[in-house]
Amino acid sequence: MQVELGEQVQYFLPLDDHREPLNGLIGKPIRLEYLGDIHCTHCGRRSKKSFSQGYCYPCFTKLPQCDTCIMSPEKCHYEQGTCRDPNWGEQYCFTDHYVYLANSSGVKVGITRGSQVPTRWIDQGATQAMPIFRVKSRYQAGLIEDCLREHVSDRTHWQKMLKGDSEAIDLEHIRGTLIAQSEAGISALEQKFGLLAIQRLYHQKMVDINFPVLEFPEKVKSLNLDKQPIIEGVLQGIKGQYLILDTGVINIRKFTAYNVQFSA
Repeated sequence: MQVELGEQVQYFLPLDDHREPLNGLIGKPIRLEYLGDIHCTHCGRRSKKSFSQGYCYPCFTKLPQCDTCIMSPEKCHYEQGTCRDPNWGEQYCFTDHYVYLANSSGVKVGITRGSQVPTRWIDQGATQAMPIFRVKSRYQAGLIEDCLREHVSDRTHWQKMLKGDSEAIDLEHIRGTLIAQSEAGISALEQKFGLLAIQRLYHQKMVDINFPVLEFPEKVKSLNLDKQPIIEGVLQGIKGQYLILDTGVINIRKFTAYNVQFSA
């Protein structure tokens, strides 16, 4: 789903020829029907299965955006000359990245490209977020994150996130504590890459994010188009990349590349 940050997050479902506004459908019945086709988002090839949220298997094994270093950026192997596509890496990985703190199912640390702020935070269902470092590459962001996650999680517990908004957290206080705990590792990276490459951010304001939800589920039941080709129910809200129905929740991003008929 595409998103826009405002007083409340605005959601849009991209379809073939337009994008469907979703906020106005909250409180109303909707229906998703999987028509049996999956087409790779990169090459368009028909595929029996979707890999890495929308790719066919050949693209999954060849494209740089599907490599293991995307999920584990500290394992970047560009310098070893083994990047799947160096030109792609230079365009997407060697750009400014942020290391941030967010409150999704509790406090977590994460990284994102500068162009993905605040989209990344919204996609994770974070109700608060704040950048704490700006660095010159994805690899450097991964190394900083690796230092910090010795003291704080880098995961969102999606079921907890969907049961309600987390209590407000003082991210500024946590930032100070976390950097103090990780000072040795951070200083070593600053010495290695230089202070211009790794910049500590002290004056960034925390971003508050309000999701359009009428009612959170008491129990989270995951809905899956592979097992249940027709999913319908009253749309109770949207958080992260999940539609919250009175019949369960569905992760829309998981079914990228699926041929689906949407009706409301």
